[in-house]
Amino acid sequence: MSIRVSIVEDDAAYRCMLETHLNQSPDVRCVSTYGDPREALRRLPMEKPDVVLMDLQLPGLTGTECIAALRAEYPGLQAIMLTVFEQDEQVFQALAAGACGYLVKRTPPARILEAIREVQQGGSPMSAHIARCVVEAFRKPPPPKQGEAEDFQLSPREREILDLLAQGLLLKEIAQHFSVSHSTVQTHIGRIYKKLHVHSRSQAVARLKQQ
Repeated sequence: MSIRVSIVEDDAAYRCMLETHLNQSPDVRCVSTYGDPREALRRLPMEKPDVVLMDLQLPGLTGTECIAALRAEYPGLQAIMLTVFEQDEQVFQALAAGACGYLVKRTPPARILEAIREVQQGGSPMSAHIARCVVEAFRKPPPPKQGEAEDFQLSPREREILDLLAQGLLLKEIAQHFSVSHSTVQTHIGRIYKKLHVHSRSQAVARLKQQ
């Protein structure tokens, strides 16, 4: 049977290219495409595709937030992030949200097809640079044990953002709160994660509560 794939991508040309290449494969079939992440959130839990190809930067909602919301309703979701971004914090945010793979958009269509098959077989395909980021993260010194004091040297703005993360605000809501761009908030969060030696919102909030 064919692997059923859905695409969530707001770039119509890239979305169409992906759909065409998927449907040319004998063992993969594109069953739906979405340019609007909100519509994808409504329909994908009912469609239950085998694999979802997810863009990171979507209108009104990031791919990471979309994956997290989808997995809350559809725990079996298998998603591959397709993006132009290779920053460490975005990689770990996507993986922590439940992405099974992370590929850059310049990846050849043939490799994307291979990645879909890998995910279906239990693998976690990643672009070479992304895989190196993950490996390097495990080489970092472990965080201090509970009860050991450490000065994380967060700036006042980073502390405010961490507090808002602990309150459950989405990245776009934090950006609106400070009247800054979404990418600016992501940059701050990346620095927070690095200083706290964590890779996800939940880990950062847990570290905050330990202080």
